[in-house]
Amino acid sequence: MVVVHPFVASVSLVLSKANRVLSAADFKSSVRRGRRVNTGHAVLYVTNRDAAQPTRFGFIVGKNVGGAVTRNLVRRRLRSIGRELLVDHSTGRDLVIRALPGVEQLAWDTLHSEIYDAVNGSVRGR
Repeated sequence: MVVVHPFVASVSLVLSKANRVLSAADFKSSVRRGRRVNTGHAVLYVTNRDAAQPTRFGFIVGKNVGGAVTRNLVRRRLRSIGRELLVDHSTGRDLVIRALPGVEQLAWDTLHSEIYDAVNGSVRGR
């Protein structure tokens, strides 16, 4: 039996509002104060929050990644990975992922493993 945390979007294809970094101030504080984890094609900023609060994801995909269609594709792929990560990391942190140029050419499996390993490595280093 799978136990789903109340903050986890179980079958939805959308990250719930509680699981998204929305304000510019929150993005700024995560990028400035968060622990930085570099992968080959992304930079992950991890900021610890109160353990009772839900984990939130934010995504930064700049124009250096590509045109609007490419950026939206990358953002959708990152959101999908974020939904999967909520099952294991449902409370206590903000995760902002900045996509770097070249990420749009990665295979799904490679991108997934890079982000997943970076998040799991940053949590162990907590």
